[in-house]
Amino acid sequence: MPKYSSGLTDHALGDRVFRACALTLLALVILLIFYPLWTVVVASLSNPMELYQKTFLFLPTQWTLDSYKMVFRDKDFMMGLANSVFYTVAGTTLNVILNICGAYPLSKRRLKGKNTLMFLFTFTMFFSGGMIPTYVLVSRLGLLDTVWAILLPSAISMYNIIIMRTYFQTTIPQELEDAAAVDGCTNFRFLLKIVLPLSLPVVMVVTLYYGVSRWNDYFSAMMYVTHRNLYPLQLVLREILLQNLAGDMLHTATDAGYADRMIARMGLKYAVIVISTLPILIVFPFVQRFFAKGMMIGAVKG
Repeated sequence: MPKYSSGLTDHALGDRVFRACALTLLALVILLIFYPLWTVVVASLSNPMELYQKTFLFLPTQWTLDSYKMVFRDKDFMMGLANSVFYTVAGTTLNVILNICGAYPLSKRRLKGKNTLMFLFTFTMFFSGGMIPTYVLVSRLGLLDTVWAILLPSAISMYNIIIMRTYFQTTIPQELEDAAAVDGCTNFRFLLKIVLPLSLPVVMVVTLYYGVSRWNDYFSAMMYVTHRNLYPLQLVLREILLQNLAGDMLHTATDAGYADRMIARMGLKYAVIVISTLPILIVFPFVQRFFAKGMMIGAVKG
């Protein structure tokens, strides 16, 4: 009788080799991602003098929270943190509401002029007025040095509208809307009571996209805001990292202790980076489970 065991053995061996290679590559990728994060956290908890003397620290030999204490004593940092929280919460709420208002009508086949609207909206993804015309528009509208200069220019993203529109088209059947209409349900009530609860995955994905973008945004404030009391956290961080403007945090002055303060500033930078990154790292695990369903449902059903 013919023997087939050798072929099966070769096939199983190939699977094991492929799995070992895939796991090795995945471990290397995780290490490349984890290493910078671990280095920054360790540096923020280390003695600044130790950072000055050594190029790499796997674990601090002298644990200290002095850098974090200096950060939270600084008025500019705390004001920037409060501003970033406000911009993120208010801006993301505005983004999601406008995104739903744009995506839901565009998902309806009966909408007159739908193709024309989609063309005009999509056109803005590839062509825009540019930085200077946008600044002139914001200035003419009287939005400079106000919170609206940060919230309104980036109030909507056509890319996210397309994602949500596709989800609505492929997930919410027309028969469900027809049945609701027979029961006297209005379009607005149908959207709130049926569509949004069924579309929670894509809503969470879009919310995370907007939230991360709002939290990391510093360019809008740098362009449209001159008052320091409106600076977001990322702009304060930019000053510390790029312009060496630690301000009252280190009480800088030209004296004999200047070198010591420059060394202390090294730990300060790492502490600010950790604090500014921590909120996103905390929020992401709670919404990442929606990613596969929220992003791929259109591809699976379409």
